[in-house]
Amino acid sequence: MNPPLRIGLAGLGTVGGGTLKILREHAPMLAERCGRALEITAVCARDRDKKRSADTQGLRWVDDPMALASDAQIDVIVETIGGSEGQARALVEAALTNGKSVVTANKALIAHHGIGLAALAEKSGAVLAFEAAVAGGIPIIKAMRDGLAANRFVRIAGILNGTCNYILTDMWVRKRGFDEVLAEAQALGYAEVEPSFDVDGIDTAHKTAILASLAYGIAPAIDKVHVEGIRAITLRDMEFADELGYVIKLLGIAALTEHGLEQRVHPCLVEKSSQLASVHGVYNAILAQGDAVGTVLFEGRGAGAGPTASSIVADLMDIARGALYKPFTLPVSALKIPSFADMAQLHCSYYLRLGVVDRPGVLAEITNIFKAENISLRAVVQHSHKPGEVVQLVLTTHETQEAAMVSAMRAIERSHSVREKPFMIRIEAL
Repeated sequence: MNPPLRIGLAGLGTVGGGTLKILREHAPMLAERCGRALEITAVCARDRDKKRSADTQGLRWVDDPMALASDAQIDVIVETIGGSEGQARALVEAALTNGKSVVTANKALIAHHGIGLAALAEKSGAVLAFEAAVAGGIPIIKAMRDGLAANRFVRIAGILNGTCNYILTDMWVRKRGFDEVLAEAQALGYAEVEPSFDVDGIDTAHKTAILASLAYGIAPAIDKVHVEGIRAITLRDMEFADELGYVIKLLGIAALTEHGLEQRVHPCLVEKSSQLASVHGVYNAILAQGDAVGTVLFEGRGAGAGPTASSIVADLMDIARGALYKPFTLPVSALKIPSFADMAQLHCSYYLRLGVVDRPGVLAEITNIFKAENISLRAVVQHSHKPGEVVQLVLTTHETQEAAMVSAMRAIERSHSVREKPFMIRIEAL
């Protein structure tokens, strides 16, 4: 058998501990499949004495993660520290500069600094692998880079954050508001104490930028992703969506259009018949649409110790077998700089919820505003109400340009008949 692949593991939290557990418990099987052993040579974590689910007995510890980057007894670094800056970035840059391959689940690091790290890997002949950075245990990176490589991608659309999908699912199933579900998700450990990264769409934006780079041969462009989260979604919107034949999902979408490359993250109404509509709870799913293969669905757990560690170990196995590939499919010098589509140019259908006074002529006033913007309405829903209450009026449109929709919303907001700020959700045809 070939010499072992010697691994330095930085970070022993949920993902790092899960990685260690797989490497130890599956060691004989992994060695058989790779033709060489995957051997943990050294580990680094902030607290040596912390109780962990994975067995750390007999491991060589180092106090400074940077020591792993220059350790002659290490071939590859697994980075599970997290964050786009600080120790994580410094460690990965140093390791790649020294010719050590790197496996990471750090989507923020790849989205913000992936192009620079890929250049370092090319220069030193190391491998930069990040299958675990997008959708946990779902092998979407390998699928796009290898299995679907013959396709021109029409669109990538996915549920990429398990926390958001759990919250939206629970709101609907248990008929509760966002704040109540978020508080419970935090208590159960499904959401962080500071949940902005998840619920404001930032995590999904990182993953969307990475998928767009693989699909369209560009450097990750996180600053060109339009981002909206789910805080404004109400149970009332879910009820109206259900009545109209839709469910609400937070999607990350990348598509090459006549106006340029779209990269957007926002809540969407998707038809109940869509494959993504039935993906619930903490599960992730990605629809990849290729010109040759058609639409392919990938679904599974998008986070957690087991799924994420599964992808990390799969990358280690590739390296052990001698795989050499470009992190973003193409050499850094061949990555394109595309034009990016402005959200004002987006063409889709829309859901709009209004709180209006109950008096004759209000609907005609609203429809005249849409008529002035050349927007055609598809459906109008108004529920019965008690006298004196603000009436909830919901309208959906046929496909129109976002610029026209935004202009109509501004005009509606100025109307004396409207008593609540208009709320809009895009309808995504999948």
